[in-house]
Amino acid sequence: MSHTVITTTTTTRTSGESGLNLGYTRTIPGLLKIGQLISLLIAFLCVFCTRGWPSWAAFQYFEVVTLWFLVAFLIFFLMHLCRLQRRMPCINWPLTEFFHYSVGCILILIASIIASAKSGGASALVAGSVFGFIATFLMAVNLWTSYSVACGPQSAM
Repeated sequence: MSHTVITTTTTTRTSGESGLNLGYTRTIPGLLKIGQLISLLIAFLCVFCTRGWPSWAAFQYFEVVTLWFLVAFLIFFLMHLCRLQRRMPCINWPLTEFFHYSVGCILILIASIIASAKSGGASALVAGSVFGFIATFLMAVNLWTSYSVACGPQSAM
């Protein structure tokens, strides 16, 4: 006699594997990224909405740097939120973020120093540079916390 055996396999997704990782917004790196996004957006809008800049080149540089890193950090935030790093394992994401935060911290610090020096007492421009300094501080904290992940001691396997 011949027997036929049919096996079926069912896979279920747990809540931790769903499309969005909303728990990331409650972690320290997630909160730091949200703080950076908000402070960079406010800094950009303070300078963008002000007319009659005392130094056109300085504030144009400030706008470009804040907008660039606002978009870049939004992309990193959305990648963590949607868990896209798992789909692209060929890129070392902690190291990529580490270098991006390093460059961002330096460039936004320079832009904020220049903006505060060239503000000419305009309150919106001073506020924009203050939020630039806040974003720099948040990036430095995120850089410090991501250092252990990207460059910390590696375990031997």
